Amino acid sequence: MPPIFKALATITAWILFVFGCLALLSGFGRIIGAVLDLITGPSLRLIGPYLVTGIISLMLSVVTMKLRQGME
Repeated sequence: MPPIFKALATITAWILFVFGCLALLSGFGRIIGAVLDLITGPSLRLIGPYLVTGIISLMLSVVTMKLRQGME
């Protein structure tokens, strides 16, 4: 395999990993915000999409790294 494919796989895996971490942090931040809203007053916040997006992105980054490892 040409080295450009390994480089692209590495870049893609890092982008997915960082995006997944940020999405999970945002989701957990919304959970903390929802708990604070329960204490201070009602408010509807969508938590699920952030957590699901983060988990899927992290799983795809692992798959990408496994594929990159197979290219060697």
